[in-house]
Amino acid sequence: MAGAGSRGRRRRGAGELESEVLAVLWAAGRPLTPAQVRESIGGGLAYNTVHTVLTRLYGKKLVLRDADGRRGAYRPARNAAELTAQAMHEALAREPDPLAALRHFVAGLSTREARMLRTLLGGGGVAP
Repeated sequence: MAGAGSRGRRRRGAGELESEVLAVLWAAGRPLTPAQVRESIGGGLAYNTVHTVLTRLYGKKLVLRDADGRRGAYRPARNAAELTAQAMHEALAREPDPLAALRHFVAGLSTREARMLRTLLGGGGVAP
C-alpha cells in the first residue's frame, strides 16, 4: 500500500514527525523525556525513533536538553512564533528576489491577516 509504513501504519512526510515532536513539547510547557514525548504522540512509535528525532532537533538547535541523571529531558529552544519568524527570515535571505516573494506572501493573506500586518507595520505592535 502506497504511503503506508510497516504494519499498515501511515508513513509521515519529511519533517512531519519533527513537527509533531515540537508540538508536543510546546503543549507540555515543561521538559519531557523521550518516553513522555513518545506517549504523547502515540501511534506505536519506537522509543529509538523518538530519541533519534529529539537528537536531530537538538543538533539543529531547535530543542535544549536538560540532563537529569542518566535520562535527558528536552524542551523547545524557541516558541512556535519565533521558529516561524526565523524560517520566514531564512527563506527571504535565500530568495533572489525577496520583494517578489513578499508580494506573493501578502497576496495570499486573508483579510484578517492583512489587517493584522497593517497594524504591525503602522507601529501598532512592532518593537523598534
